[in-house]
Amino acid sequence: MTSRPALNRTLLALAGLVLLGGGLLVLFAGLDLYRRHDLIPPAGWPLITPDDVLLGSADRARWSGQGWWWWPAVIAALALAALLALWWLLAQLSRRCPGSLPVGGTPPQEGVELRDRALSDAIATQAGALPGVEHAAVRITGRPAHPRTHVRFTLTPEGAPGATLGALCEGPLSTARRSTGLSDMPTEVRLQVARHKPHRVE
Repeated sequence: MTSRPALNRTLLALAGLVLLGGGLLVLFAGLDLYRRHDLIPPAGWPLITPDDVLLGSADRARWSGQGWWWWPAVIAALALAALLALWWLLAQLSRRCPGSLPVGGTPPQEGVELRDRALSDAIATQAGALPGVEHAAVRITGRPAHPRTHVRFTLTPEGAPGATLGALCEGPLSTARRSTGLSDMPTEVRLQVARHKPHRVE
């Protein structure tokens, strides 16, 4: 399953490629680079010379004659695109990092805070030392009062997922809850197994 950061990067890369392609198309036509460098664009290629327009008078008349539904359809498509962009932006803002977390104790330590990066590094260090774990990466998101922990494990070929999850809950995550004074810290764990190295038979 694709992680959210990877999906975000993919969407941003696709949007960037579309904008880059459109910008290069306009730039080549505006500077008349096809004629200057004797380039032959494909048949039907838009915007070849500086005088070309993306939607000519004939095209506008043809589409306008499609009936009453044409402009409502265009407006609905643009509104849907705007709503999707707004939803994506709000989704990014809602998953912000907490920045700092309160330090727990009895009584709670007022005015003392723990950076989320320091806590995630501490959890990753302890989790990486668990038996059967080759590598561990930890990221903390959410609000300071309700943080969420995301753990990504790479297990050795001999590692046992069940035992590793149990050791994670009883060890690093339990220590993190005591440190922050939080009774509950939702955690998402992703496991993958390192590939076996090929064995050479003599």
